[in-house]
Amino acid sequence: MTAMTSEARLRTKTRRKTAAPVEQRVPSQPPAALAHEAPQHDALWGSVSGETLDRQVHAALARLTAGLSPASLLEAYGDWAVHLAISPGKQAQLLQKAVRKTLRLAHYAQTCALKGKDAADCIAPLPQDKRFSAPEWHDWPFNLLHQSFLLTQQWWHNATNDVPGVSPHHQDMVSFVARQILDVFSPANFIATNPEVLATTFREGGANLQRGAQQFMADWERQIAGKLPTGSEQFTPGENVAVTPGEVVYRNDLIELIQYTPQTPKVFADPILIVPAWIMKYYILDLSPRNSLVKYLVERGHTVFMISWKNPDAGDRDLSYDDYRRIGLMAALDHVSAAFPKRPINAAGYCLGGTLLATAAAAMARDNDRRLNSITLMAAQVDFTEAGELSLFIDDSQVRFLEDMMWEQGYLDTKQMAGAFQLLRSNDLIWSQVLRLYLLGQQPAMSDLMAWNADATRMPYRMHSEYLRGMFLNNNLARGQHMVEGRPVNLADIRAPIFAIGTERDHVAPWVSVHKITFHPATDVTFLLASGGHNAGIVSPPGKDGRHYRVATKAAGARYQDPESWVAATPEKEGSWWPEWQAWLAAHSGAKVKPPAMGASLGPAPGRYVLQR
Repeated sequence: MTAMTSEARLRTKTRRKTAAPVEQRVPSQPPAALAHEAPQHDALWGSVSGETLDRQVHAALARLTAGLSPASLLEAYGDWAVHLAISPGKQAQLLQKAVRKTLRLAHYAQTCALKGKDAADCIAPLPQDKRFSAPEWHDWPFNLLHQSFLLTQQWWHNATNDVPGVSPHHQDMVSFVARQILDVFSPANFIATNPEVLATTFREGGANLQRGAQQFMADWERQIAGKLPTGSEQFTPGENVAVTPGEVVYRNDLIELIQYTPQTPKVFADPILIVPAWIMKYYILDLSPRNSLVKYLVERGHTVFMISWKNPDAGDRDLSYDDYRRIGLMAALDHVSAAFPKRPINAAGYCLGGTLLATAAAAMARDNDRRLNSITLMAAQVDFTEAGELSLFIDDSQVRFLEDMMWEQGYLDTKQMAGAFQLLRSNDLIWSQVLRLYLLGQQPAMSDLMAWNADATRMPYRMHSEYLRGMFLNNNLARGQHMVEGRPVNLADIRAPIFAIGTERDHVAPWVSVHKITFHPATDVTFLLASGGHNAGIVSPPGKDGRHYRVATKAAGARYQDPESWVAATPEKEGSWWPEWQAWLAAHSGAKVKPPAMGASLGPAPGRYVLQR
């Protein structure tokens, strides 16, 4: 049966108004260019083809370099080094800075000898750098150690930035790598140069180091065995996370669709379909009950449907980005439409799921499909011109290197993906963990969010390649050049109102990039900027301390406001952003009605796919 026939059968079945459970197999048809290629043999030499050999070598190298392309790094370094070598003015400036910093450090040492701890620092760390915040760092000689390190770090920042002629991408790469190398040699990372570790070691007689060694061995064994971190077993989907009552009402080869059980006497007439990213498991939006956004919505009278994605393996290597739209999002939308045949749907997408939702919404608008009542994009990018530090890993050389690595195994592995995100915040996610776990011997209590973060997923070879090239490299969606069913889609065609959420410390989807949604569609766009990061900023239930947000609506046809001006003009509000969004949803969800009947069940939530490892 052809792919077109399968799709037609899928659409027909999911639009039925019967309550029969639906479980389907919907094959995808990859083009030959990206399909899996068996090793080809050269007729003359009787060996594998040159391209296959190249791919195998690149894949082997990738395992040694954590997926980073040596060619890309060398190209960036060469660009920087050559331009610095022919810039005597920059060299003189750096020499001058080195002399000034040396004199500053000498003056600081002299002041410390006279005033002791009362001496003012000669350089302050960045606000997010907490490595030297303990008072022990102001004791001699640790004050000189950490001040010298910070001055060195600042000098290298000056050395790797603003070199005339260096491309911005190469400048960012060189600066990033220099920062990573310096972070390795931070005095906070070594027993002899960290006063907190020394004090704890003397106080406990070395018991902290013993605990740290035991924890290191336990973590190493779990890493080798592919097990989740210690304590993750306390948070198992269906037992103490992802426990909001519901049923799986649809399943195909890519998704399970969960319908949550109504918990109020009346519900809003228009349902909500949530599209999480498949780079993560859906239950970040349904963690423990106190942190569950799904539970929060259901308790306030919303009928919620959730997509749970299959965790792909090597057999899914040829799933495409459009397969995720077609047999993922659109299949779910068709099923919800069949269950609510006369009602529009409020759709919400998180991270990559939001990008997919925006793609589908633009295609639906192009085709005059008016089923979407509103669109919510949570930490989701549609324009990748300012995609943040993640774009450091994205250029033609790097993408080809990743493609070759994925070509061999059929997917991007969870460890490879997690490594890239950890590098973006190495102080928080690598070195601070080394300090607490292995040097101080502290075992932090596992939380539902930490356990979810460790329960990672894979990314199919073809889809991830298309995403990196089409979105990050070429920015096709924002440029109106992304193709859906052979025709381009344009974000400006979207007419459903949009609610977009960015978070202040997001290193995956920087809020200034998320804010670009206010530039493209010709519709009302409400933009909300919340405190926190990519995950913790979204999981922000009412009652948590230190939460705040800003929110404002740009009406259709109103002038664009750049991010800095938007922040200056938008007052800050205290508390969680969830009530603000829920009130907006309620205004777009129709009147209250009797709860609808649940769809025929294929099994209780959270379903089967979320349990795949």
